[in-house]
Amino acid sequence: MSAHRKPLNAPLAKYDAARRALAEASRIDEVQTIRDWSIAAELYARQAKDTELLDRAIDIKMRAERRLGEMIRKQKETVGLNRGLAGSRLSGSRQEPVRDERPTLAEQNVDKKLSSRSQKLEALPLTEFEERIAQTQKEVRAAAQLTRAERAAEKKERRAEREAELGKRQKALPTKRYGVLYVDPPWRFEVWSRETGLGNTSPDNHYPTLTIDQIRALDVPSADDCVLFLWSTVPHESHAHEVMSAWGFTYKTSPIWVKTNADGSLDLGTGYWFRDAHEVLLVGTKGNVPAPAPGTQFPSVVFAPVGAHSEKPAIFRKMIETMFPSLPKLEMYVRGGPFEGWDLFGNEASPNEEEAA
Repeated sequence: MSAHRKPLNAPLAKYDAARRALAEASRIDEVQTIRDWSIAAELYARQAKDTELLDRAIDIKMRAERRLGEMIRKQKETVGLNRGLAGSRLSGSRQEPVRDERPTLAEQNVDKKLSSRSQKLEALPLTEFEERIAQTQKEVRAAAQLTRAERAAEKKERRAEREAELGKRQKALPTKRYGVLYVDPPWRFEVWSRETGLGNTSPDNHYPTLTIDQIRALDVPSADDCVLFLWSTVPHESHAHEVMSAWGFTYKTSPIWVKTNADGSLDLGTGYWFRDAHEVLLVGTKGNVPAPAPGTQFPSVVFAPVGAHSEKPAIFRKMIETMFPSLPKLEMYVRGGPFEGWDLFGNEASPNEEEAA
């Protein structure tokens, strides 16, 4: 064995020494040093999947916290705890506050949570305290032995619960507000002359368009907790960020749609620098909206064929439905429909049957 390599049982060898040091410690900082070692040992044990070291690290950490609680109690009973300002005294013709010179727990790196937990452990009868250690060791071992897939499944389940609870709250709102907005604004392409410069592919020849200022001024029906999916062409991407901000959303990410033809080739459009063959879907949130659970995210690049002018691939709507099955959803400036689970808005939207009745 090389001289610089530590023996494998080095962390375990410190266990008995830590127990002795706790019994002999007379200052809070000494106990804190031992507790810090136990936390580092616990982290190492988790990574190494060393259950013996994990048990010992938890044992030392809880005994150190109980010892802290004992020291805090004794300080209360003797010199007492620092109370900040302790009255006032007359200095000349003025009253001056008298500062409490006793040490504070914060100065000894003991925060309120640690102080409370330590005092609760110290108040337990010894037999109950030993049972608490054994139970904590059992729970931590079980958590450490979870596979990566199991941890991902737990996160996915928690995320689904959050999303479902958010959906329940939003459906109970007294006015129609939505937790998901899916918007394809009718961007106006400005040209040198609107009388002579509008080609056959211009949106103005297919549907009414809006200026950037008009889109920015829209009062979108978003709930306090809402996720926005906002389509943008490449030339309008900077404006789309402005619109998102004006609507009260914070930008998060942006997958892209790569446009293809029936034969799989790129559907090349126009452009000043490049011939654009993709559009951008900006994603932003306001309030508290759960992101997809780890391992469930969709790819950020989607290849899909083009449809009618401005029509977006159905795969994006399905992706949104999968991410947010419970939230009320509105698609604005949609073409076609109806789509189950969605409210629709736009000149070319086909209303749901209950809306048309």
